[in-house]
Amino acid sequence: MAREALITQEGLEKLKTEIDHLSTVKRREVAERIKDAREFGDIAENSEYDDAKNEQALLEQRIAQLEERLRRASVVDENAIDTESVGVGVRVHIKDQKSGDSRKFQIVGPTEADPAEQKLSNESPIGKALSGHKRGDVVTVDVPRGPKKKYKITKIEAA
Repeated sequence: MAREALITQEGLEKLKTEIDHLSTVKRREVAERIKDAREFGDIAENSEYDDAKNEQALLEQRIAQLEERLRRASVVDENAIDTESVGVGVRVHIKDQKSGDSRKFQIVGPTEADPAEQKLSNESPIGKALSGHKRGDVVTVDVPRGPKKKYKITKIEAA
């Protein structure tokens, strides 16, 4: 059985929007490409047709993956987010104890993680290490390469 995946309300909306776009707009575009490619003649030696059919297969696979993610999604109740400790749905401010650099991250479920947008999965090394800790705690994080990092939690707020 697939395990449930935590997701924020914002992440749920993005997921539904992507499924809707792929299921309607993108499906129509691919169907049109297949129709056009068939008009080129013999489909046995038609690379346009093969490309369009491959695109269709990839599209259907992506839609199926997203729908499965949606079925497993468990939305974090934004009213029940506890800002006393780090968990999914909070924005946490941390300070590197060695360099003094400050950073802030939103803790999200694994399906929404996007480090470029400062969204860290609760299952990532930093997310796991910070989870459950409170403001003022110093947390040690094992990193894949190099010495362990120590971060002090300076602020926890609702995202």
